Amino acid sequence: MMTLPHNEKRVAQPYVYVPFEVTMQQMQKPANEGFPQVFAYLEKHGLKPVGAAFYNYRRINMRATLDVEAGIAVETAGPDEGNVRNGVLPAGNFMGLEWHGHPDKLEQVTGMLVGWSRLTGQDFDVEERADGDHFACRLEIYESDPAEVPNMDDWVTTLAFKLRD
Repeated sequence: MMTLPHNEKRVAQPYVYVPFEVTMQQMQKPANEGFPQVFAYLEKHGLKPVGAAFYNYRRINMRATLDVEAGIAVETAGPDEGNVRNGVLPAGNFMGLEWHGHPDKLEQVTGMLVGWSRLTGQDFDVEERADGDHFACRLEIYESDPAEVPNMDDWVTTLAFKLRD
């Protein structure tokens, strides 16, 4: 089940993340390796998350590789350490929707959101380059905690893509 796309204004938000360059066949790597590093970092530095864990897709080239960050928003940033980096999610207008179902269906759901943006004439903040599409901010936010919702068919995921100013 999917909600209708909606727009929301978001403020700039510090976050911590582990960056990855992966192929589509390696998309579990950021979750399996990145999220544990992020949560260990939060615990070590006493940082509190202010939302759910997410993927931030920085560059997508479906035929080659993707630059994706496994991250989580925090109240304040700490120091870069090991593979964990700090950044700031940009402020601005975002288009998003909420998906209830298995994350394997997110490619289709994303296609629907892209279609909605075209239909409504709202462009994502993305630059097309030879090495792929570079996004200002393209979030896939995992609202469900796997420990609390083990059946992935019951997961809730929010997509939030920054719109061009």
